[in-house]
Amino acid sequence: MKRTRFSESQIVAILKQADAGSKVKDLCRAQGISEATYDNWKAKFGGLEASDLNRLKEREGELSKLKRLDADLA
Repeated sequence: MKRTRFSESQIVAILKQADAGSKVKDLCRAQGISEATYDNWKAKFGGLEASDLNRLKEREGELSKLKRLDADLA
């Protein structure tokens, strides 16, 4: 099976298509993903906009830096 990486903006676009009324089953088939993958994406990215994604990435970067600092101090 072919494995394709999707960017966060592509994932949000796919989720918006489903919100707009496309059937999830048909959407998953067209994108080559499983429904379980769609459910995972929806849990993580559901309801986000492009600007929210940028903020989320910044926060994740800050969190990883803080975790490294904590590990260094411990």
